Amino acid sequence: MSASALRGRPLRLLAISALALTATLPAATAAQAAVPAPAATAQTSSASSASLASSASGDTATTYRPDAAAAGWLARQLVNGDHFESVFDGTAYPDQGLTIDAVFAFAAAGSADQAAARATAWLARPDILSGYLGDGTTEAYAGATAKLLLAAEVRGTAPSAFGGVDLPARLRSLLTPSGRFSDRSQWGDYSNAFGQSLALIALQRTPGGAPASAVDFLAAAQCADGGFPIAFGQATCTADTDATALAAQALAATGRSAKAKAGLDWLTAHQNTDGGFAAAGATTSNANSTGLATSALLPGGRFISGLKGWSSLVKLQQGCSADPAVRGAVAYDASGFNPANATRATAQAVLGLSGQGLAGLSAHGARPSAPTLACAAPAARL
Repeated sequence: MSASALRGRPLRLLAISALALTATLPAATAAQAAVPAPAATAQTSSASSASLASSASGDTATTYRPDAAAAGWLARQLVNGDHFESVFDGTAYPDQGLTIDAVFAFAAAGSADQAAARATAWLARPDILSGYLGDGTTEAYAGATAKLLLAAEVRGTAPSAFGGVDLPARLRSLLTPSGRFSDRSQWGDYSNAFGQSLALIALQRTPGGAPASAVDFLAAAQCADGGFPIAFGQATCTADTDATALAAQALAATGRSAKAKAGLDWLTAHQNTDGGFAAAGATTSNANSTGLATSALLPGGRFISGLKGWSSLVKLQQGCSADPAVRGAVAYDASGFNPANATRATAQAVLGLSGQGLAGLSAHGARPSAPTLACAAPAARL
């Protein structure tokens, strides 16, 4: 999702991803996934160390499935094997949002469960938790709380006692009389459609369900053309691919099928000829938006559009002709593999590659290994 949606936060919150997400899909062959790419440079020295450590651990599982190969590559990029970081002005900050995106990806692919467990334990650390959610009194962030609640549910951990925080109660405390989940912060209110949608999806999975007023609020934010904006209360309602993909899933999960259908209609109408989707204000398809849109289309029954999105993601995946270090990764766009944005692109692309939506996402039954893309061994020379 667009990082611009989070501008204005203090530096320690810049890493919060505004996130980024069931159909049975055919497994692509190694040849289909083979996309030439330049040799990758290390994202960070820590990530390189984590990748080497993973290789030394004896994890030799291989796969032909694009989603599992992408999740396996993603797991090997984790810093110290349990989290991601973002660099700002030369300083690395913990990126809880991207780490949660990875947890979603591992569950969607049904693999890398050991990495997901380590990442979940890292997210539950008090310093990591408070830096992401706020202290719960003067600082409390709606979108972050909703996203972490959903992650706890996906992992099957007790959300009412995650790192000592009652996540459902914290999130419900941020519900305003209008039905909007809003930040409580000295820095202002940066809540948006991403957080509102994630809140509905997450709370719908709790015994109390999603508050009707919150569902009504999101439904009322729909633009006349059927899409959804990122920011609420703007003079002109401008729909965004990522926001629409999440809102459609949230409204479908909470019983607003007509509103969800209109959102899916908007996505289908705004699909590029290459099968992908572009960010707001852009025309070129990118893996992040395509992954989120596809993860809404396929569970929503839009199989033709969904499979077009899936195919466009496979074309961006680094295959057997790429450097072994990047095989399985998904490039942000057709310009080629870029280690600076490949991690986030891959995390959100996995949702589309797996055909999984967020409402029913679960890590139950996921395999522990982080597989590599299966490639045929070169023929022996005589």
